[in-house]
Amino acid sequence: MKRRLMKKFVVLCAVMLAVVQAFAQTAILSQVKDTSACRRWVESRLAEMTLKQKIGQLFIHTVDPVMTQRNRTQIRKAIEEYGLGGLLFAKGQINQQVRLTNLAQEWSEIPLLITFDGEWGLAMRLKDTPEFPKNRVLGCVQDDSLIYSYGREVARQLRAIGVQVNFAPVADVDNNPANPVINTRSFGSDPKEVARKVIAYSRGLEDGGVMAVCKHFPGHGDTEVDSHLAVPVLDFDRARLDSIELYPFREAVEAGVSGMMVGHLQVPGLCENPASISPNIIASVLQGELGFSGLVFTDALEMKGIKQAERVCAQALIAGNDMLLAPRNLKREMSGVLAAVKKGLLTEEAITEKCRKVLTYKYALGLSKRPVVDGNGLKERLWLPETDSLLVALDKAAVTVVKDSLDMFPLDFSLSGTVLLSISPSLAEAYPFYKELKESLEVSWVHARTDSLEAIRERLRSAQRVIVALHQKDYAPYLPLIQELAEDKPLALVSFVPQKGLSEMVLALHHASAVILAHTDTKEIQRHVADVMTGRSMATGRLSVGMAGLWQAGTGVTIDPDHPRLYMPEDFGMDSRILARIDTIAEEGIQAQAYPGCHVMIWKDGYPVYNKCFGTFTYNDSLTVKENSLYDLASLSKVTGTLLAVMKLYDEGKFGLTDRVSRYLPMLKGTRKERITIQDLLFHESGLPAYWPFYQEAIDMKTCKGGLFRKKPDKRHRLQVDEHLYACTDFAYKEEWVSHVPSDRYALPLSDSLFLNKGFPEEMLRQLAEVPLKGHSYRYSCLNFMLLKELVETLAQVPMDVYLDSVFYKPMGLKHTAYRPLRHFNKSQIVPTSAGDFLRKGVVQGFVNDEIAAFMGGVSGNAGLFSTAHDVAAIFQMLLDRGVWGDRRYLSRATCDLFVGMQAENSRRGLGFDKPDVDDTDHSPCAPEAPRCVFGHTGFTGTSAWADPDNGLVFVFLSNRTYPRAFDHKNLTKMNIRTRMQQAMYQSLKP
Repeated sequence: MKRRLMKKFVVLCAVMLAVVQAFAQTAILSQVKDTSACRRWVESRLAEMTLKQKIGQLFIHTVDPVMTQRNRTQIRKAIEEYGLGGLLFAKGQINQQVRLTNLAQEWSEIPLLITFDGEWGLAMRLKDTPEFPKNRVLGCVQDDSLIYSYGREVARQLRAIGVQVNFAPVADVDNNPANPVINTRSFGSDPKEVARKVIAYSRGLEDGGVMAVCKHFPGHGDTEVDSHLAVPVLDFDRARLDSIELYPFREAVEAGVSGMMVGHLQVPGLCENPASISPNIIASVLQGELGFSGLVFTDALEMKGIKQAERVCAQALIAGNDMLLAPRNLKREMSGVLAAVKKGLLTEEAITEKCRKVLTYKYALGLSKRPVVDGNGLKERLWLPETDSLLVALDKAAVTVVKDSLDMFPLDFSLSGTVLLSISPSLAEAYPFYKELKESLEVSWVHARTDSLEAIRERLRSAQRVIVALHQKDYAPYLPLIQELAEDKPLALVSFVPQKGLSEMVLALHHASAVILAHTDTKEIQRHVADVMTGRSMATGRLSVGMAGLWQAGTGVTIDPDHPRLYMPEDFGMDSRILARIDTIAEEGIQAQAYPGCHVMIWKDGYPVYNKCFGTFTYNDSLTVKENSLYDLASLSKVTGTLLAVMKLYDEGKFGLTDRVSRYLPMLKGTRKERITIQDLLFHESGLPAYWPFYQEAIDMKTCKGGLFRKKPDKRHRLQVDEHLYACTDFAYKEEWVSHVPSDRYALPLSDSLFLNKGFPEEMLRQLAEVPLKGHSYRYSCLNFMLLKELVETLAQVPMDVYLDSVFYKPMGLKHTAYRPLRHFNKSQIVPTSAGDFLRKGVVQGFVNDEIAAFMGGVSGNAGLFSTAHDVAAIFQMLLDRGVWGDRRYLSRATCDLFVGMQAENSRRGLGFDKPDVDDTDHSPCAPEAPRCVFGHTGFTGTSAWADPDNGLVFVFLSNRTYPRAFDHKNLTKMNIRTRMQQAMYQSLKP
């Protein structure tokens, strides 16, 4: 009796352990909130099932979505006789599939898994549904958040028609142009890029409540046989398989994907049997080595590549599959599985475990209750406005400029004699592209169908520049003409046809000055491509597979109207190989958690020679740092904001450097600060303390038992804010100063849920006037720049942020520079600076990290500005060019020379700018190679910018090293990340 009880206990523990491990490893199971309820439902179902019913749960039957009496009868019989686990519908009409789905769920004792083969959405199988781009096109998209959104939208549509499992994405690597079945279904030929897209799409699906099933393990890309017709052979060694075929699957497993489909593939390097019935490949490699714990599906067992195998379903289960997809003969195959159990080839315990696993996923996918699909208004619910917007966004992001050898883009509007040659079935189909070009550019239009080849040649003879737009695959009659034009004059070839359609155009592509792949011919994309060419829109696409023997995967030119193109360092006397050391240093910093991500930019003589983004917004985030990711500049705001305004007002003769600041700020009169000069503030020689906790006036100290801070943690002081300092976590703000509800009175947001009384900045200025002085030796202080901001606003008679925007940022075209950035940008574009700010009590993202600036309403002299690396570099280049940016002067030469050149006698500080310490390079903020003339600043969040007049260099480094907590992340300084990068910059200069 005790033995039986102990055996039951061991089995129960094993079951519980298996369920717990599964919940910890896959995304779908991790969404289950009540694992106990899940376990109870699964075990209660299992307790009522016979062996045959458990086996039935492992079968997915293919049916036609046709509402005939015969079809309904066959589906009902299959469900009731065999206790099927799921259905897969073939191609058909959406309304009929939904009606059959409801009937099938009604007939089934245990709700069915409704599966779908929707690699590019519902349109792959169902008519009149949204059709997304094929994976080859999506592989050109560089913004993985768009791929995630695509997966999320496909999941929404699948759930709307009652589907829980999508047999997608394809994780095969497209590295064989002769592959007859994968090609455009793959995300590309680079295993790493394929893996990125697979993970993004899978996460979108599974966050949307639909299981993603990666296929076709272990990789169907490099074959020349269609597994629907025969068994393809992948005759590669293990090293090759690991580096290419298996790579995306391994990454998907680590990312937590819940489903995997095994292909009918012969892989001699792993096993003699086809992969779908091979224990060595499924149990040993997929589940053992890769650690996959989710559901394993066979590819369709009716395919000719496997259907001849004897008792194929039994073999598939023995090999490690959990679910059997589309066997040709249900009765025969289920009998074969039962026979395998009787012979001991399969144990009943193994069947039970597989059934338990299937039921667990059914529960996780919402099938503990019988689902009913609402068929009313289905088309309208599938085609939301957001759906159309996403389709257009994906198409735009895939546009790829593969070549621009003459720097044609953006097109020079001053050049006359531009002719557009459209090769399309009709004028109407090509008109959107011409119309959009015409709005910005003087262009003549020639349509191939309306003139003879000789007439077209004659019209193009005098053209100074030719744009050829392909809107049809049949371009053969015009190919000789295109080749002649490409060899004779600047020619931009724009292809609105699929990439594969250009295989006959190698010579013309080789000679063309510029080539753009638009992939599709929609009106929106025609207009977008025209805007890219005229400098009004961005193109960031990269080839997902190589093209016509001319360009490799990954090729692409970024066209960004907001950012200058990257130039070769060698063109400016720099060694790109030495500059590349910055990549290693940046990645080293991420690995050491000095910062989650960063953006590094270097300009030489006004041209960008290094511009790279690294890492992500947070350590647990998939959102990668991009060109237009906004960073909190912290104290770098002093010189990119406040100091610019001070210099401009000085330029206009509004004050003198030796003027007492109290002359302009009456609040200082009658105080010890009355004699402080503006120069004292700029040199940090005012005597003001380095910092002052103005925010404490807003806190109800009665609620801080034990004080606001303590050196050791206790139950009220749990949040560590410094190495030996813990903050009170349950304090309350005074109602007169802070509210949880915005209003006219509480109009200054501190966070999404805290709003400051608009009178509090005045209270801070009152405190500032009373702050005690500590002598007039050098002491770096944010308070100095608080006073400079008040000086600016007094003299300019407008708020400082308004003044800077109107005098500098907007005229300079700096579109990504702003105080209070949430007024202008989505939060998703702004890099967070803290995960646990004790004053805001949560994540700080889009709100300034600095407490002083935060309680000043987001605009302060010491901090508050958000920007990108490009915009910061532009400001420093303007200063380096002695006040000129573009064709406009912003500051006089004399003012620029004075402020960037003057240095204090008692410190390394310049007039507002920081400077290198050339006498003590170990404590200098710059590399030892930096000359004395360099000027710039650093910021607490992990930012810095430096300009070198002697060498014509601008260096910008932006990061959020303060995330998640500033005191934990001091490696940026300890590892000398920024100074080592500067060293690489200086060492790259050729003598």
